[in-house]
Amino acid sequence: MENVNNSTQVIQNEMVKIISSIKKVHPNKLLEVRDFTELDFDILDVVDIILAVEKNYHLTIPDEVPVYSIDDFINYVYTQNHKQAS
Repeated sequence: MENVNNSTQVIQNEMVKIISSIKKVHPNKLLEVRDFTELDFDILDVVDIILAVEKNYHLTIPDEVPVYSIDDFINYVYTQNHKQAS
């Protein structure tokens, strides 16, 4: 169980770096909100984040995958990494 927590923590840290560098949002603020709309992110901001995450993790996030928060990105990347490791 500890490996899962460590893996998600690593992904979370990387997501915070990616998103805060794109949107110039303080990392703590990203972890406080549950929805990107609370930070005034629009659809183009989310698309920029999706492209950066896809590039960083060498994966594709399908259009039908809901990514409205940092947790959504963390869960998706963790799931995809877990599938690749299996």
